[in-house]
Amino acid sequence: MTIEVFTTCPPSEAPGGKAFLDRVGEVSRWTEEAGYAGMLVYTDNSLADPWLVAQAVLDSTQRILPLVATQPVYMSPYTAARMVMSTAFLRERRLAINLVTGGSPTHLKALGDETEHDARYARLTEYAQVMQTLLARCRPVSHTGEHYRLKGATLPHRVPEELLPTYYLSGSSPASRQAAAALGVTRLAYPLTPAEYAAQPDATGGEWGIRIGVIARSTSGAAWDVALSRFPEDPAGERLHRVSARMSDSQWYAELSTTAAGGGRDAYWLYPFRTYRTFCPYLVGSYDEVGAVLRAYLDLGVRTLVLDVPAEREDLDHTWTALAAADSSLTPASR
Repeated sequence: MTIEVFTTCPPSEAPGGKAFLDRVGEVSRWTEEAGYAGMLVYTDNSLADPWLVAQAVLDSTQRILPLVATQPVYMSPYTAARMVMSTAFLRERRLAINLVTGGSPTHLKALGDETEHDARYARLTEYAQVMQTLLARCRPVSHTGEHYRLKGATLPHRVPEELLPTYYLSGSSPASRQAAAALGVTRLAYPLTPAEYAAQPDATGGEWGIRIGVIARSTSGAAWDVALSRFPEDPAGERLHRVSARMSDSQWYAELSTTAAGGGRDAYWLYPFRTYRTFCPYLVGSYDEVGAVLRAYLDLGVRTLVLDVPAEREDLDHTWTALAAADSSLTPASR
């Protein structure tokens, strides 16, 4: 069985400049050395432009794919397609595209966008279709849709087939699943526990991906020592999370905020999420304990993992050891 594994780029927090670029380069090199497929560069109103950060990833590596979060409110589909084309033309490197609707209503309203949740996925579907058409054709493209119109638009250069992007789409709602199915792309989700998915089989279906953190070590005690040192008790973070949960219209955010799972020392752990330290669940425990949960996700059709920002280079090797415990026949897609 082949599985794709991505890491996540560090967020653009202060200090900026060379210090931030050095950190991006470091994590990029860790990702490539570990044999992983690429690195997610995510986006929201508080972060540096993901397309520019992706160039720093390319500067530091030879092979990995920057998985660039692409949001319709930030740029037109023509501009996004031209960014892909320009990267292929200037660097002869391929990008991957993570199609996102924008998770924060506050951020969207700040930009004058109050489109309803499901309608954002309909817009995202049309957005991706326009991008794909522009990149696949050498002749002028005309398009008249609900959200986008083109009349004889062309890109300056043709993108070689081997440099065309791979597309992913983020979401957990029925609207996101419908959009991913319409585009024929891999859907990425912040996952509930495997047991919770067993009770709602319509929430998975086919091959899909999850975004998670992993802290795995040879023993459960060693893993929890690391986890609790990285994510200590944080009452202020818990309060901030509760405020954020009330404001969000995201289905996955509501699901993770209200699920009863993830509160103790089971392998599936939500405390980093519930203190606003990260957006994804964590898997914590021995290689076998984490591997058992990963095995359950694989049985549900998961074939792509997007890991949280690694704190240390060794985290990536520990994660692969846990994946080997889940299925010794697994091979990374990049090798």
